[in-house]
Amino acid sequence: MGVTYDNEKQMFVFDFEHDGAEDIVNLTGGGYQVEAFGKCFYYGYEFSEQVDSNVRSAFIKYVKFNDALQDSPELTQFIKKAVDNLNRKINLYDYNLVVMPESSSKVNQYMLRYIYRFAQPMLREMELVKAVPSSISFDMDAFEKQYFNDVLENGRPRYTEAQKDEVRQSIANMLDLIHQKDYFTIAKDVKKSRWRPYITHFLKFATSADEELCKMIRQQNVLVIDDVTTSGSTLNEVLRTLRILNEDNEITIFSLLGRKDLMAEAV
Repeated sequence: MGVTYDNEKQMFVFDFEHDGAEDIVNLTGGGYQVEAFGKCFYYGYEFSEQVDSNVRSAFIKYVKFNDALQDSPELTQFIKKAVDNLNRKINLYDYNLVVMPESSSKVNQYMLRYIYRFAQPMLREMELVKAVPSSISFDMDAFEKQYFNDVLENGRPRYTEAQKDEVRQSIANMLDLIHQKDYFTIAKDVKKSRWRPYITHFLKFATSADEELCKMIRQQNVLVIDDVTTSGSTLNEVLRTLRILNEDNEITIFSLLGRKDLMAEAV
């Protein structure tokens, strides 16, 4: 199935039976699983290579911010098709927990309700919400292992102690600024920054009870869902939040709209 854009009527047209050369979005086929996030990432639809960036952005907005989702049979069918496809790949009945990031989009909630049709009656759900800026931190240990231990071809350290101290001070200054900002400004500022993989605690569990429950869940199948994935930064943070508590669970990620060429920091 595919979706085209009617320029004359300024609207999206859904065809649930056929693929076409003019489709801007297609249900994923053979490339359904992407080697990202530890080879556990699936996505429902992908954009065609020829699609105009303005049309792509308009469709993402149409999907994410459609306030009349329940009254849009084409869009709800669009979501159901993707979840049906996912179920054929992984068997949703085998999953014990669904986790999703907080979103203004209604798509995640609709996907969750539809997933319940396949999954166990005791399937549990959790939501990760945005943390207050003051709780955001920097994983200095990981950063130093990645950069500070680098050596030149002659075996000498690449950075002097003075240079390392200068970088540490820059990071400290950055955190001071982050703690004074609001979340959305932070997300925009660091999304493509080289610091992004080391800035942690963007998300937290919606309730302390959920956090305690997640700590106790061991060796079970966990499904993470999200509406649209481009850079992968949000899903990366969801995974990091879950794995801080334990690494015993099998985690699968599903995004309604995704892309094969996720940025390097998401892989």
